Amino acid sequence: MTKELFEQPDIYSSFPTPLALVSCADPKGKGNILTIAWVGVVCSEPPMVSIAMRRGKHSYPLVKVSGEFVLNVPTEQLVKETDYCGSVSGKTVDKWETAHLTPGPASRVKAPIIVESPINLECVVRHTLNLGSHDLFLAEVVACHVDTALMKGGKLDATAVRPLLYFCRDYWA
Repeated sequence: MTKELFEQPDIYSSFPTPLALVSCADPKGKGNILTIAWVGVVCSEPPMVSIAMRRGKHSYPLVKVSGEFVLNVPTEQLVKETDYCGSVSGKTVDKWETAHLTPGPASRVKAPIIVESPINLECVVRHTLNLGSHDLFLAEVVACHVDTALMKGGKLDATAVRPLLYFCRDYWA
């Protein structure tokens, strides 16, 4: 094996990461969707996740002010919608309409769930860390919705989910 040292590595962006569609809402209830690849589970008790978001994104003040969002797990069936929601700004486009996604009511937060996503995690921000180009939102999962077709014997069937990953600037299931 031969390795090369890179002074300004772009390799970090090639590390496989799960993709999520983050839905959020302004104080009047108007929702937006943002595709995020820098997302992960950070704690089990209480259940917590993290998302890293640039402060210049349209969704940033929506999450910052409301203190909540929904983490929607996209599947390979939603790859076009996921790519689209990461390619256009909610400042100029209603992504719900143009991506043909359906906002649904959440049970514990004001941000809508994405009905087409088989897994929706309702999240309340507990901490925000300024990391440089991005802020890291650490959020408690306060409710979870799962499509019952993905359940077998009371457990999530991981082979049925087919979640999207982002790796080497491309989508994988």
